[in-house]
Amino acid sequence: MPSRATKIWPGDLLGKVLGLTGLVLIIFSSYLLVRIFNDPLKNEIKYAMHTKARADNLQPVNKDFSILIEKLGITSQVIANVDAFDSKKYQLALSKGIAHAKGTKLPGEGGNIFLFAHSSTDLLTAERYNSVFYLIHHLDAGDTVDIWYQGQQYKYEVKSKEFVSPGSTAPLTRIMPSETLTLMTCWPPGTTLSRLIVTATAIQN
Repeated sequence: MPSRATKIWPGDLLGKVLGLTGLVLIIFSSYLLVRIFNDPLKNEIKYAMHTKARADNLQPVNKDFSILIEKLGITSQVIANVDAFDSKKYQLALSKGIAHAKGTKLPGEGGNIFLFAHSSTDLLTAERYNSVFYLIHHLDAGDTVDIWYQGQQYKYEVKSKEFVSPGSTAPLTRIMPSETLTLMTCWPPGTTLSRLIVTATAIQN
């Protein structure tokens, strides 16, 4: 007879253990999917229900430094001069609003104004940080983005969209001949696989 240490489990008990393990894995996988994609889905539903009437009534959250995109029905404060290479600092800023990258221009100064949001260290923390930019993939050439800075309104027209690798610094460091607004977010929504870059140029008043 086999010793107790080498005793083989009865088939019905082994089947129950495997079944329970499979159920736990399914539940855990479902939980991960909800954690990762809950916020993007909520934003997409909000965008789908967005109407022009609501867009016309959209107001900036403040006039010190904020962004307003009528097409997407979103507005958020902007946190100025955030170190884009210091995870601890930019994650703190993103918990409060959109981040403006330190070292890039400010509205009215000309050159490249770099704003970013939804930048997380891993999939599970994605929804903890500002998710306003989940929707910027809906922006097309000709759409407008308003920035309020120090009480003045600046308007920009979207020119292009592109996808870059997570490690690319080109959109952040590029030298622009005229005032340009660069928006960056992680892509696809809820992941950090790549970066979506939206480029818009200043509309002269």
